[in-house]
Order: sequence, then C-alpha cells, then structure tokens
Amino acid sequence: MEPAAKALEIHERLLRAFGEPAPKEQRDPLSELVLTILSQNTSDLNSGRAFDNLVAHFPTWEDALAAGPEAIAAAIQMGGLANVKGPRIHAILAKLEREQGELSLDLLAPMAVNEAREYLLALPGVGPKTAACVLLFSLRKPALPVDTHVHRVSQRVGLVSRKASAEKAHALLEELLPERLYYPFHLNLIRLGREVCAARNPHCGRCPLAAICDDLARRNQSEMAAL
Repeated sequence: MEPAAKALEIHERLLRAFGEPAPKEQRDPLSELVLTILSQNTSDLNSGRAFDNLVAHFPTWEDALAAGPEAIAAAIQMGGLANVKGPRIHAILAKLEREQGELSLDLLAPMAVNEAREYLLALPGVGPKTAACVLLFSLRKPALPVDTHVHRVSQRVGLVSRKASAEKAHALLEELLPERLYYPFHLNLIRLGREVCAARNPHCGRCPLAAICDDLARRNQSEMAAL
C-alpha cells in the first residue's frame, strides 16, 4: 500500500475505533506555548497542574517575567524538570519583551504557516513538536505535531522509516495527509499510542491497525520462520 493511501486508511480505522476526537481547549498562542513546554516529559495531568499553578502565582506574563526564572521554576515544580522549563519559559518571555515590547504571540495569527513556524523555532528551546502544537491547537494552522507516541506508532505501522527522527517525521507525515486531517489524526494516534501501542508490550491483539502494521507483520513472519 502506498504511504499516502496507508495514512488515509489508518485515519479511517482510528475514526472507527475512537471516533472524532474532542477539540482541545483553544488558548492564546503564548499560553499554548508555555503549556506545551510544561507538557514535555510528563503527563497531561501534571503539566496541567503546573500551568494552573503558574497562572495562579503570576496572573500576567509580565508578572512571571519580573519574578525571574527561579520563581517560575518553583511555581511549576509539580510538572517535572522545573529547573529546565522555568529558565526556558523566562528566556522566551524576555525575548518577546526585548524584540516586541509586549508579551504576546498574537502576531503569528496572520502569518503563513511556514513563517509562523520559523518564528516559533527561533524562540529559546522551541523545537518542531512544540511549534507544531502552537500552530495546530492555538492558531488552527495546518501542522502535525510528532510527539513520542506519534513517532513510535508511525514507525511501527510503516508510515515513516525506522531511521527517521521525530524532527524529520513532521514533514514526512504532513506530506501524506490532507491538511484538514492533521488535527484528528494527531489526537487519535496519540490515543492509540497511550492505550494500545505502548512502547513496551503493545496490545497488538486489540489494535485497530494490526492488519496493516508493518512491525506486527515482521514479527509474525519471524515467528513462522522459527517453527
């Protein structure tokens, strides 16, 4: 099956299994950026708590900037990696203040998707996944974030090469799907990765993609050859 056709088949199978995913809360782009940074290497629950605590301590981003990186880190401690994320958030706020004179990313809204992506990638510590999350979830621009779940599943089913990094997978997956499908495809693939296609001991017996999964087919062939 051609990769583009397979991507569409995967989308349809995930829709049948999980339905249309509920839309995520649409935040302003700076809030979405901060929340996405907080979500790195932790659960949604912990990152959500860290974001809520940050906002409770600092009602405006100007307050957070003035408080400094250590105070930000203290406010987000429950989210994990606070000593990395706190200074990163502060550095982003400082750059926006220095270059724009205001703490906002609203200037991204009228930009073309590639221009907005380049702007985000130039911010301290912002990589392709973080930028894509801001573009997709806040600005509703066509971008397909590749987190650890999306990367793992897309490699296993055969949409991208085992050698393809997560950074390269963004462009590869975006080429395979119509832009209108980025949002549901991303969310449903994450759900599959969390609930079924786990990093260790995937539950292949109840996977809606089992019949078209390259990794499962290879393992089945190896077991047959060993008999």
